[in-house]
Amino acid sequence: MGFRSYRSALVAEDDRNIRAGLVDALELEGYVLEEAADGSDALRNFTVFRPDLVLLDVMMPNLNGYEVCRRIRRGDAATPIIMLTAKGEEIDKVLGLELGADDYVTKPFGLRELTARIAAQLRRRRLESAAPPPAAEFAFGPWRVDVKKLAAGAGDASVELTVREVELLRLFAAHPGEVLDRNFIMREIWGSALTSSRTLDQHLVALRRKLEPEHFPRLIETVYGVGYRFRGE
Repeated sequence: MGFRSYRSALVAEDDRNIRAGLVDALELEGYVLEEAADGSDALRNFTVFRPDLVLLDVMMPNLNGYEVCRRIRRGDAATPIIMLTAKGEEIDKVLGLELGADDYVTKPFGLRELTARIAAQLRRRRLESAAPPPAAEFAFGPWRVDVKKLAAGAGDASVELTVREVELLRLFAAHPGEVLDRNFIMREIWGSALTSSRTLDQHLVALRRKLEPEHFPRLIETVYGVGYRFRGE
């Protein structure tokens, strides 16, 4: 996706009042916007509009936000997706991240926080597009991570990964044995420490489910009060 001189976003939200409030607020910030009131419209408008970022409500008619996210990620691994959810359960947030969402915001949310997160995602995306291409594969413990295929394999085991999960694994692999504090990780991966630390926690919950099943070693340790460490041995 090439970046235009303006910033564009797709707002997919079935609540008319919330959608209108988001559109008004983001237009004041200089965004060019497209709207969708249900999941089917969200997919159709994404294909036609090709926004720089997607705000995606979880509970929508026709197709829910999870399914929309999954279908977008089939053909587009890079456009930032921020989920808007009224649910507080951890499993719901983990599911969205596992399907490829980059961040989530729980309703009710403040517009200043949301616009800061949007700006951070777009800044991170611009930096990624300007950076030289990374190595196509790298090792992470017993796993071999294939960046292009968004997958990892170890013996007969294989798992699918999201773009953000690959970025996290690459960061940890570059610092074996080091304790990485939360702010450092969030700046490196999300482009800003403004991102909720719960977003980081949820991504790592999803990664551990995939890379640390039964009979596999613990690879990522929690260092309480500080951050995380890749054991690296």
